[in-house]
Amino acid sequence: MSTHDTLDDAQVFITELFASHARFQPLKEAVVCGEVRRNWGEFDANISRVAHALLGAGLQQGDRVAVLMGNCVEMLEAVFGIVRAGGCAVPLSGLLTGDQLAALITDSGAIGAIATVDFQARLDTASTPAEGLRPGLRVLHGAAGPVAGWMPLADFLSGMPTGLPHVRLRQSDAFNIIYSSGTTGLPKGIVQTHRARLHWAFSNAIEMGFRDTSRALTTTSLYSNGTWLMMLPVLFAGGTLVVMPGFDVARFLGLLREERITHTFLVPSQSLMVLAHPALAGFEVARDAPGLEVILSAGSPLRSDTKRAVIERFGNRVIELYGFSEGFASMLKPWHPAEKFSTVGTPVMGFEIRILDDEGRELPRGEIGEIAAYGGGMMREYHGRPEATAQLIWKDERGRSFIRSGDIGRLDAEGFLSILDRKKDMIISGGFNVFPADIEQVVAGHPAVQDVTVIGIPHERWGETPLALVIAREGIQVSPTELMAWANERLAKHQRLGAVELRSDFPRNALGKVLKKDLRSPYWVALGRTL
Repeated sequence: MSTHDTLDDAQVFITELFASHARFQPLKEAVVCGEVRRNWGEFDANISRVAHALLGAGLQQGDRVAVLMGNCVEMLEAVFGIVRAGGCAVPLSGLLTGDQLAALITDSGAIGAIATVDFQARLDTASTPAEGLRPGLRVLHGAAGPVAGWMPLADFLSGMPTGLPHVRLRQSDAFNIIYSSGTTGLPKGIVQTHRARLHWAFSNAIEMGFRDTSRALTTTSLYSNGTWLMMLPVLFAGGTLVVMPGFDVARFLGLLREERITHTFLVPSQSLMVLAHPALAGFEVARDAPGLEVILSAGSPLRSDTKRAVIERFGNRVIELYGFSEGFASMLKPWHPAEKFSTVGTPVMGFEIRILDDEGRELPRGEIGEIAAYGGGMMREYHGRPEATAQLIWKDERGRSFIRSGDIGRLDAEGFLSILDRKKDMIISGGFNVFPADIEQVVAGHPAVQDVTVIGIPHERWGETPLALVIAREGIQVSPTELMAWANERLAKHQRLGAVELRSDFPRNALGKVLKKDLRSPYWVALGRTL
């Protein structure tokens, strides 16, 4: 080595770590989904086949490829194959229509798509075609026969090498674009780099105790960013990922036992389903899941009563995560002090938070304001939306760019974060700020309430008034009048409900978060208000 040679350009990339796992533990299980089981050697080889096929079809570094697939091993191989080839993966939601899928493909600038039949059928019948998809980069998995305009995945990968392609990655390159869960208008594409995803992997692996013996169970859609809280750390650590094709409570409990699961992820609505299911009566953690270490709750706020019920049934294994895809997370862990139970803990390693007032000034500990965050897992930008990106940025005293979350919270003296509500969900009634989450905690205490969400609706005198939308427990009869009287006895005067309505379900995104904007809209549209 000459005096001018250096080693300071050595870098670690996630898909190269996968290749290392394949070299040193090729027969160990990497991914399980339904009847499909891949060891690390097979999984990594397929990732390389996808990468080489894409490069052979003309993929250039930084090109974007859409992934339109449900939960399956091939979906993961497609995503990581795109990344290994130097491309940017764009996983899209299975909840979208053909027109919405086409719009997001066009918005992302994707030149190719790897799809399953259900997505392909929607896309091909969309009224507006997806622009930019090249004929040789329209790849289909799972079709019973030939489909015009699409190449079978098996043919696309046939004869491809299984070694690493000669692609030079950079930490600043785009790893993926995740679209926010917008339901009206075009969602924003969150661009996450290799650096951000590496931070996501190692920080969550350390915080939740993942290692190469871990076996993680995902219960939500692989295209959703929250699912990656389980998926990416366990694969990063060289463990085993078990993927549910779709959520079913009895099957979930069965997989905890059969697959010897150590870590799993439930959104709050799934926790409620598990707690209410008859199959839980025959499940004993000590017997059926003795190795279970972590139940992660994320995606939407976990009510205190639900959390206590999960802990009572499964033991003190719950880690509650608050975060947003743009780049921040905090965790409340089982060993944190009991008096912090109602908080969402402290920032995940590598993150900082500040609390801001309406003028963008930093507030002291104990004051209520907007949460702003900074750290290694931050997004690079909103794809193609520089103005929206700029609106998020708040600069600290060192000139660092924090992301404004739109959430209202408070830091206590020890640095534990409490979430009060979304800024846009806050109700202003008679000049008072009313936080729906506070009301939801009270209403949830009624024995007839299975789930509740509170929104603000128009009121002639107060401007807005709280409306509680309630899903009642199965087999229990309760009237809206009874519920409202019971709750209002326990609420402060400015929090009192103006009405209660019973519902059978709530509109939700892929992680079970209630879409309050959709619920509010019918009440305000007559007034010409845009939400």
